[in-house]
Amino acid sequence: MATETTSSTGPLAGLRLIEMGTLLAGPFCGQLMGDFGAEVIKVEPPNQGDPMREWGREKSHGMSLWWPVVARNKKSVTLNLREAEGQEIARQLIAKADFLLENFRPGTLERWNLGYDKLREINPRLIMIRVSGFGQTGPYAKRAGFGAVGEAMGGLRYVCGDPSTPPSRMGISIGDSLAATFACVGALSALHYRERTGQGQVVDSAIYEAVLNMMESLVTEYDKTGYIRERTGAILPNVAPSNVYPTRDGKMILIAANQDTVFGRLADAMGRPELAKNPRYATHTARGAVQQELDDLISDWTRTIDADRLEALMDEFGIPSGKIYRTPEMLEDAHFQARKAIVSTMHPKLGELKMQNVAPKLSATPGGIRSPAPELGEHNADIYGQLLGFDAARMADLTARGII
Repeated sequence: MATETTSSTGPLAGLRLIEMGTLLAGPFCGQLMGDFGAEVIKVEPPNQGDPMREWGREKSHGMSLWWPVVARNKKSVTLNLREAEGQEIARQLIAKADFLLENFRPGTLERWNLGYDKLREINPRLIMIRVSGFGQTGPYAKRAGFGAVGEAMGGLRYVCGDPSTPPSRMGISIGDSLAATFACVGALSALHYRERTGQGQVVDSAIYEAVLNMMESLVTEYDKTGYIRERTGAILPNVAPSNVYPTRDGKMILIAANQDTVFGRLADAMGRPELAKNPRYATHTARGAVQQELDDLISDWTRTIDADRLEALMDEFGIPSGKIYRTPEMLEDAHFQARKAIVSTMHPKLGELKMQNVAPKLSATPGGIRSPAPELGEHNADIYGQLLGFDAARMADLTARGII
């Protein structure tokens, strides 16, 4: 089992982030920052907490198996932000922070007297990271906007799936995760600016814009030619061969040999070097014009070879390829193991847990999983007592009145 890092030594060590908001679009940004060493203090409603604590439930023990991933390396405090006294405590925390991360509907923090204009008065170095469906401005700003809606309006849903079916969704919450990742990029960019100027700023990450920014040349293609990309299933039109192919033992392997020289090597591996010289297949454009024909030809060949042998053959000839993995295959793979892409961590209630490791890898200041996901309010005494200096009597009073 991998040994967890016990102290913050990552590149963001010494920085403090206050995480507000729920579910994934904001908290995944907090996970990324925490993975690389930031102190992440998650603020949750008393007696309720982030709904993510209940998502991904597994029946054998009745606990979320998603929460331990998205809440790793975080501290939890409870605080009622709807009460004026809770808002004042939040301001005390924010005064001591480098970042404030939130993904409420725009206008919520302003109603709680926690808008950036007021917060910068107490902390001009504060970087406020705001993740929302449609951004902080514009006619849609105050609409409810989950990740699925951002995927739809950002263009991703329309091009996902088979052309014979309605638009499909990815098997993960990709819109939320993309917005959180862009938010992290923005936060680190703002941090660099602050190092030069001493001034914080607002990072405004909209889910639909994060998705839109992943859509390659989709907008430009329509602007200049009127071309609208359609759903194409497992392929990209005119990029061939690049598809999932069957094997003799009933498995699937992805082969990407669409570059001219790589296709030449695939033809050699197939024992049919003449294919690379055939005008029907010799160039990228020519192969794209007969994409289905070429895929059928390759499939007829791959069906005669077991997956392990086919993968070894692709490697021998320098052809990009890979089996279609599920979690069992990931856990068994020697490369995953060598790079520690999946690690085991200890949870006080769930025991040993396997989860994805921190990425990307940094040579001098790597991130790490330092602590398991916290219990609700687990760090109240640490944060309120030590960081803010509340005594035991005040803590008891705040708890009794539902402020913390």
